Amino acid sequence: MKGTFVLLLVLLLFVSVSAMPNASAQTGARTDVYHVHFAKAALGKGAEQGDYLKKQGPNAAMPGHYIVLRHQSGEDWDYVVIEHLGTKTTVDAAGNPPSAAARDLNGWHTDTFVNGPAWPEFAKAMGLDDPSKSAGSVYVVSVFRAAPGHRDPLEKSLGQPPAAGDATAGNVLMAHLEGGPWHFLTIARYSSWQDFATNEKTSAADTLKPGGGWMQVRDHSSYHNDTVTDRIAP
Repeated sequence: MKGTFVLLLVLLLFVSVSAMPNASAQTGARTDVYHVHFAKAALGKGAEQGDYLKKQGPNAAMPGHYIVLRHQSGEDWDYVVIEHLGTKTTVDAAGNPPSAAARDLNGWHTDTFVNGPAWPEFAKAMGLDDPSKSAGSVYVVSVFRAAPGHRDPLEKSLGQPPAAGDATAGNVLMAHLEGGPWHFLTIARYSSWQDFATNEKTSAADTLKPGGGWMQVRDHSSYHNDTVTDRIAP
């Protein structure tokens, strides 16, 4: 009984999140843990919320390993912060509460732990290896919830390499570990708004082709959304 009590106490105090996916989901080298924070600003606090989110916390596990994207068109959130945590993370019951002033900036938020590629691969795909050269990048952030029994086919579809003529400069696929009600998150980076527009025009013609990506998403997912963003940090 004593051993059981101790185990339950540990589970209540700490939540350990491992980076390794289960065997059926291993379609790529997703070795690291990331924290995905979607945030909606309180009324009249959009600019202040952005300024607050641009500053990584003083106790960050991996200083400098993060990206902050700002909504331009799509879902009903204003910012997404994706922070690299290494190959493992632990959530402490004491948490890391924001100040009262910071809490007043936020209307709502969600937090999800995901697995993804090692930081050098993520940084290169997102243009963070040299942020000065990717300042004009456009990012499309998408989340997907697989239909029952369709998780593996959806992951396979999302993990396919870009088609010939695709204008993306980098792509990342991440998988849910704990948190929000979705299974996969993808980020596609375009070097410019012109590249994004060109890709949209080109891909529209392929929308209804049998076996195309547009159809595959609808064959295997019960829900998904796409949001166009720009980068505000780093």
